[in-house]
Amino acid sequence: MLEPQVLLRRLFTVAVTAASDFSGIAERMPPTRGRVRVLAAGKAAAAMAAAIEANPPSWLSPTQLDGLVVTPPGHGLPLNRFSAMTAGHPLPTAASAQAGERMLSLAAELGEGDLLVALISGGASALLAAPIEGLTLQDEIELNRRLLSAGAPIAQMNAARARLSRIKAGGLARAAHPASIATFIVSDVPGDDPAVVGGGPTLEPSARGQEDALAPLSPRVAAALSARVPRPPLARGPVYVLRTGRDALAAADGEARRQGLDVINLGADLQDQARALGRAHAGLARDLVTGATGMLVLSGGETTVTVAGSGRGGRNTEYLASFMTALGPSRRVWALAADTDGIDGVGPAAGALSRPDSLERAEAIGLDVAGLIANNDTLSLFEALGDAIATGPTRTNVNDFRAILVLPPGAAA
Repeated sequence: MLEPQVLLRRLFTVAVTAASDFSGIAERMPPTRGRVRVLAAGKAAAAMAAAIEANPPSWLSPTQLDGLVVTPPGHGLPLNRFSAMTAGHPLPTAASAQAGERMLSLAAELGEGDLLVALISGGASALLAAPIEGLTLQDEIELNRRLLSAGAPIAQMNAARARLSRIKAGGLARAAHPASIATFIVSDVPGDDPAVVGGGPTLEPSARGQEDALAPLSPRVAAALSARVPRPPLARGPVYVLRTGRDALAAADGEARRQGLDVINLGADLQDQARALGRAHAGLARDLVTGATGMLVLSGGETTVTVAGSGRGGRNTEYLASFMTALGPSRRVWALAADTDGIDGVGPAAGALSRPDSLERAEAIGLDVAGLIANNDTLSLFEALGDAIATGPTRTNVNDFRAILVLPPGAAA
């Protein structure tokens, strides 16, 4: 088996690589003699569009193809056939409004016999803003800020955003009618409901997450929602979920077994407050330490953080700090938690590594770990320990990746 730190980092790399294979897009694009317009938004948008450029379908002529790719800053790639824009994330910006209106306009130019190829991944909801009549961009920004601070689950956040938008919840597909459409999804939501990812710009809204998503409503928002006119038909077509957290965990699981480890895979759909899940997983690790063999525990999904402090950190570093404090001294337990998009919260780290001596080292340099957790300042903790993991944007996004390594008795930590 590899040295523990090397092994955990390798497993994360293997997981991200598995979540970054978009080579199957072109072969699933339905043939057409009309225009083929690619509209892509999200953290994986540039990589998905680049996969089409690298391996276009055999029936496609260069003159048929154009499109627009919208990403957060740092997530782009050089593209030859598509225009590119950057916009705001995790909060919408004026650039998000420009991107949303531009996409609606490009979709509306399509007609019978044309094909809209929608490439949607996590982040698209904030990147594409188009408020319904009676509301403003500031209304969308305030809604996003409130939901982020409250630690709302991603399905609830995207459902709330969709209700205030002309582009989400099928709005982009409605603009493209009567063109045909093919939607390709990289899922960053537990359960992998494609209508939830990125606000579902080409799909009918999902019922998931609707409960209390906008409560309490301001009078102006309530009035705008009640005044909405019936929606026109939307363009329909196949929907492909290309990559999910399950793919990432399966790849890591396989690599761990090749390294001779027994694996417990808890699944890719875990949801809880980051601190609570960290404490629960610490209890699991304590139970495994009593065993006679080594073990690797994998999990994915998306935890939430209720922001009460003013520090720097994200859900993965908060999970990991809570995990190691709840675990206490243990010479046989290592752990890694990181976001597959390379940005935990607002960054700059993807996540962090917990070593058997992390708590001792933190105390030795005078860090108040409990205070840092309370202040949502867990990135500062792991930066001080030298254990923050910085990858930069990975150009994919299938939620969080967590790995707990319990060494066998007698193994060197």
